[in-house]
Amino acid sequence: MDFSLTEEQRAFQATARQFAREAMMPHARDWDEGEVFPVEALRAAAALGFAGIYVRDEFGGSGLTRLDAALIFEELAQGCTSTAAYLSIHNMVAWMIDRYGGEPQRQRFLPKLCTMEHFGSYCLTEPGAGSDAASLTTKARRDGDHYVLDGAKAFISGGGRSDLYLVMARTGENGPRGISCIAVEKGTPGLSFGAQEKKLGWKTQPTAMVLFENCRVPVENLIGAEGEGFRIAMAGLDGGRLNIGACSLGGAQFCLDRTIDYMKERRQFGTRLADFQALQFRLADYATELDAARLLLHRAAVAVSGGEPGATPLAAKAKRLATDVGFEVVNGCLQLHGGYGYLRDHPIERVLRDVRVHQILEGTNEIMRVIIARAMLQQ
Repeated sequence: MDFSLTEEQRAFQATARQFAREAMMPHARDWDEGEVFPVEALRAAAALGFAGIYVRDEFGGSGLTRLDAALIFEELAQGCTSTAAYLSIHNMVAWMIDRYGGEPQRQRFLPKLCTMEHFGSYCLTEPGAGSDAASLTTKARRDGDHYVLDGAKAFISGGGRSDLYLVMARTGENGPRGISCIAVEKGTPGLSFGAQEKKLGWKTQPTAMVLFENCRVPVENLIGAEGEGFRIAMAGLDGGRLNIGACSLGGAQFCLDRTIDYMKERRQFGTRLADFQALQFRLADYATELDAARLLLHRAAVAVSGGEPGATPLAAKAKRLATDVGFEVVNGCLQLHGGYGYLRDHPIERVLRDVRVHQILEGTNEIMRVIIARAMLQQ
């Protein structure tokens, strides 16, 4: 087991770190306050290869591994956690097409996704189907050389702004085996969007319902075979969970670094906060928990890349731990800042609002426990 990074990994980690500090961090507050979707910054990230991190290079991707992606997303999240999280979702869409799409679909969709000339959205969740995703009711009825979609998707990042929507829809029987994956392009008749959601955090990415009413999509937009959609969606989530965990770790590390600096300067009772042993212990615990979560995340990333048999429960463990620890550390850093941490003049409260949803999306942390326990009991 070699825990050291390769020279190449250190190089793109440094590139991501520099980009986060120069192109994201100075603007993150304004993006959050103005609910700005930072198109130019995202396209600049894509120019560095961060929009198709594990898409094959022949279609414009970087051809990297899940571990490489985890390193990149942790750095980007220190610049703007919300924007990094959207980039994670976009990467998931691109990979699903690369992995399960046919050659014509790859050639048609991937080059523009990898440059972020086009933005992508992942459409699984519905108003009545969240954790119970296999009960989704959006239908795709075959009509000649088209599918006709009817239904609605909820909480879709990029909703109304993305150019390509990867939609899980029911083409057959009830349950997971009746679900298929269909790419729906912006401008397709019958595709519409709800109002933009007003959210606690993640304000740099638009979020809306995606609506289908007699929406006719060419059959050639089917990704994989009919009935494979649920399996494709879950495979996408294995990687998405790693990325969102990395975003939590990045946000938490950002807050911890600033808290250490603050504690060296802030004085109470004539003493620096950094010199109170009780507070030192808290910092030690935060650093230990972050390192433990990071190691598990990296182990799971290697398992997912290698297609190991236990990769899915490992990814669930890593997501559960990283997002729980990430929120705990950010919340603790806010507490150590006292009243200043609660002010919008300081970035801690913004990161807190952004990382909170990581415990909910890509499968709630309660569902992560279901996945882990089920795998244990089936052994």
